[in-house]
Amino acid sequence: MRLLAVVCLTFALVSCGGGPAATRDPAQEPWYRETTNQLAAADRQAEAAYKDGKLDDASAIIEKSEPLATKLLSVTKPTLEAVEAASDLDDLYGRMLLSNRHYGWARLLFQKNLNRWKHWQPQSDETARRYKLATSEIAECDKHID
Repeated sequence: MRLLAVVCLTFALVSCGGGPAATRDPAQEPWYRETTNQLAAADRQAEAAYKDGKLDDASAIIEKSEPLATKLLSVTKPTLEAVEAASDLDDLYGRMLLSNRHYGWARLLFQKNLNRWKHWQPQSDETARRYKLATSEIAECDKHID
């Protein structure tokens, strides 16, 4: 009788579990959109500082923003907007490194962007433009590395 009670209780507990927990797509959570917007705003600020010749300010913004990009890209399927924001950050940092003659480090960042856009689905005119830009930036680095 005890065995029957234990089996019934075990069955009841397993049944109430409801199976595997429903997994949410983090890219659909409010924090994800907010973080994407923060990173895109930081990209614009850093780009403006860079164009104004305020390289230290641009560098500080980039450094502060890198954890945001990492967080956004750590999800299984990041959104196009998040990947674009991370790409813009890497592109600006790469251009800064290129202008400082750190060709190998700049090339590494441009290569990240090349891979992002080469494998992004679905392809669009914008992803093709970004791919082409990364290709030309890598070629510029290679001219100086040789």
